[in-house]
Amino acid sequence: MLSAPESQVQELAEAIVRLKKEIVLCAACFDLTDASPCAICRDERRDASQLCVVEEPADLAAIEASGSYSGRYHVLGGALSPIDGIGPDELRIADLESRVRRGGVREMILATNPTAEGDATAHYLADRLRGCGVRATRIACGMPLGGDLEYADPVTIGRSLQNRRELE
Repeated sequence: MLSAPESQVQELAEAIVRLKKEIVLCAACFDLTDASPCAICRDERRDASQLCVVEEPADLAAIEASGSYSGRYHVLGGALSPIDGIGPDELRIADLESRVRRGGVREMILATNPTAEGDATAHYLADRLRGCGVRATRIACGMPLGGDLEYADPVTIGRSLQNRRELE
């Protein structure tokens, strides 16, 4: 930055200020957006009966980039991590529960990361919302496409075997 031209440094500084002023959290799903509710929440073509729960906005973006999901989202803002002092009150779990209890959601897809914290968060959410009449599902995890069993870790191989399915 010190060797960059003054104009580039100024342009970067202005972009950061604009970002801070113009980007907000969607009031419905808590994704980053320039207008609330965001484009996904405003889109009537999206399936409002499916709610994909993710940890962070980047996770939502990754799912959207796949082009394979057409429901709505809920961004938690992280995962449960008692060692880091992150409990249910530090995440948007109460907002998720309110959304589900309002009705209209039939399936809650728990798309938290396949880590100890992500798994704990998914199980916590499934338990907490068990009596709401909503089907709680978890994204599959295991061997990546193009992966080689020889180089996979034992946990990944184990999950691949546990999450196997019929060939169609």
